[in-house]
Amino acid sequence: MFDYEVLKIIWWVLVGVLLIGFALTDGFDMGSMAVMPFVGKTDNERRAAINTIAPHWDGNQVWFITAGGALFAAWPMVYAVAFSGMYWALLLVLFALFLRPVGFDYRSKLENTQWRTAWDWALAVGGAVPALVFGVAFGNLFLGIPFQLDDTMRSTYTGSFFALLNPFALLAGVVSLSMLCLHGSTWLMLRTDGDLHDRSRKSATIMGAVYLVSFILAGAWLALGNIQGFSYAQAVETGAALNPLAKQVSVTANAGWLNNYATYPVTMLAPSVGVLGGVLAIVFAKANKAGLSFIGSSLAIIGTILTAGFALFPFVLPSSLDPVSSLTMWDAVSSKNTLTVMTIAAGIFVPLILLYTTWSYYKMWGKITSKHIESNSHSLY
Repeated sequence: MFDYEVLKIIWWVLVGVLLIGFALTDGFDMGSMAVMPFVGKTDNERRAAINTIAPHWDGNQVWFITAGGALFAAWPMVYAVAFSGMYWALLLVLFALFLRPVGFDYRSKLENTQWRTAWDWALAVGGAVPALVFGVAFGNLFLGIPFQLDDTMRSTYTGSFFALLNPFALLAGVVSLSMLCLHGSTWLMLRTDGDLHDRSRKSATIMGAVYLVSFILAGAWLALGNIQGFSYAQAVETGAALNPLAKQVSVTANAGWLNNYATYPVTMLAPSVGVLGGVLAIVFAKANKAGLSFIGSSLAIIGTILTAGFALFPFVLPSSLDPVSSLTMWDAVSSKNTLTVMTIAAGIFVPLILLYTTWSYYKMWGKITSKHIESNSHSLY
């Protein structure tokens, strides 16, 4: 079907597509809930915000599960090292995500202000914490993860949870959090009206400005700071059998992870799209063009994820402790047969998922207003 080299490239692309799909769909779920306590001032407004995502949030979260499954199947060593080394960070994400289904189901069970306010903040935490941690994780990739592989390919991780919370990684976390809050705000603009719509517009302009400043600052930090990127010190055999230790890595020839942008100028489109998307989201939010503002926030997400992916390529999990142990898309993948079967399955099921997801949004589209909540007080979240 495809040779091994092509299959490796296909799954680097597909994992990126899954991450983008997760950020675009579950991103507005998490972002809208993160800003919900601030843009929704009354119980009906907050219920309206929740009901904009109620039919879809669990389906959107499947993108996250699918991305994790694809990572396990396509890049098993990356999955093993990342999930064992950053165990506490991932537990924090999971515990935060636990608040979402419980919050959606129990929030409106009692007509008690304190009860509902507590669950509103729980939903906000369930949206904001994963968004922040995902950005912190990406930030640490640029700095390198402190692990090394022995001769039997067992990994040893020497870092800690608090070591992940370094200044650059926290800045990357701000990029991620503000980006998804922007996306959630434009979603609420698109699906609500009245005062909730107006406050969501303001939230979109504020979050858009924070995103642009933090995104540009992170890029400047990489370009001007003392962050060394990794690169192959010699030509790599892209179709060779798997052995992550059979390579030489240079840590001096790729300052700031910027080599790929110089080598392949077309990749500069990624950060340009990110900045353009943020600007468009703000401009159209101010002009009260909800649909165009949502497209702008979507472009910001696509541009941001591609910016990180292009900069790190072909590295997937760089090692600050032992650069040779770094895992790349060429040497940390599954066998050719596994990738072939996965490619066939993805070619069949991904289009089907996209079709029924699009159909569900089409059938359940429309604005959720306070009048809907008042007239269906016992049937809506």
